[in-house]
Amino acid sequence: MRFADIAGHEEVKRRLREMVDNERIPHALLLEGPSGTGKFMLARAFAQYIHCENRHDGDSCGECPACRQHEAFNHIDTIFSFPVVKKSGRTALSDDYRDTFGEFIAESPYMDFTDWVSRLDNVNAQPMIYVEEGAELLRRLTYMTRRSKYKVVLLWLPERLKEETANKLLKLVEEPFGDTIFVMVSNNGRGILPTIYSRTQRITVPRYSDGELEDVLRTQGMDEATAADIVRIADGSVNQAWKIAHVSAERRKYFDLFVELMRKAYGRKVLELRGWSKAVSELGREPAMQFIDYCCRLIRESFVMHLHVDRLLTLSANEREFVNKFFTFINEKNVVDMIELFDRSRRDIAANGNAKIIFFDLAVRVIMLIRRK
Repeated sequence: MRFADIAGHEEVKRRLREMVDNERIPHALLLEGPSGTGKFMLARAFAQYIHCENRHDGDSCGECPACRQHEAFNHIDTIFSFPVVKKSGRTALSDDYRDTFGEFIAESPYMDFTDWVSRLDNVNAQPMIYVEEGAELLRRLTYMTRRSKYKVVLLWLPERLKEETANKLLKLVEEPFGDTIFVMVSNNGRGILPTIYSRTQRITVPRYSDGELEDVLRTQGMDEATAADIVRIADGSVNQAWKIAHVSAERRKYFDLFVELMRKAYGRKVLELRGWSKAVSELGREPAMQFIDYCCRLIRESFVMHLHVDRLLTLSANEREFVNKFFTFINEKNVVDMIELFDRSRRDIAANGNAKIIFFDLAVRVIMLIRRK
């Protein structure tokens, strides 16, 4: 991974280069910021830049033996540590999942944690970095470097260190080996043990701007219109953008159901709403609750439309087209009651209530609320 392979973050790249070029590399560096911004790619590029035998133009060469080993995910002086789950009844180490992790970072370079969990043997477990991992790190770091000046530990999500693991790591951070560099990558700096956090040199990796995110999505094969639509909602996260893209069909179905509800309710078409209620109830409990969440979002967006502040809206093109005409029906006289109605229906669905009855009751009440001025 070279710096040139990573979109944006030019200021972060400059700081990382200068650390190496000026031989002022901290023994513990933390890259922190929201998920989906390429932090781990920056960490990998930093490690490769440190080990590169022919750095030039502010980047690793990509051709020397060290660079080729990094690209193949097998550089001998680079150690990966990351959250895992227990395997076959015993505590697992990162090395037990090395091949799986290699596939993960190749296929999901922006490191979507949900994707990582789905690749593990036990999707119901909470991946952690166990105390045995700390002992293994200590063992491996006592060896001398093989081909480089520095050993680099790339530690993903230090906020998932078990407390006893964090205490072992603290010792390594407080009394570091002279040839060892820890590069930690965190989605939640507040979740890191404060004594470790305070001993790191920290760099914040910000969210992508809408323009940068759109460029990333188009580079990854998304068409221009879809990318432009999604960046308004993705909040600068590549992972979030792809999640939105992957659920676009589901979202379109929810949109159509919402529009149908509001139009039939305004027209007081009770018999047709009975059929609508049956169709929504057949979604299943979880999708039905997701649909209600979606409805609440569109109702809130419709109310915000009254402020005429475009940057506050996170609507797709088809949602915006509808809300531009619909928002006048959501006002200070009915918005609170409307949201409370949908929230109550969600609670009833979650409690295994009869979905068909719940949604028909909701639809009838919307008839009364939507005309309130």
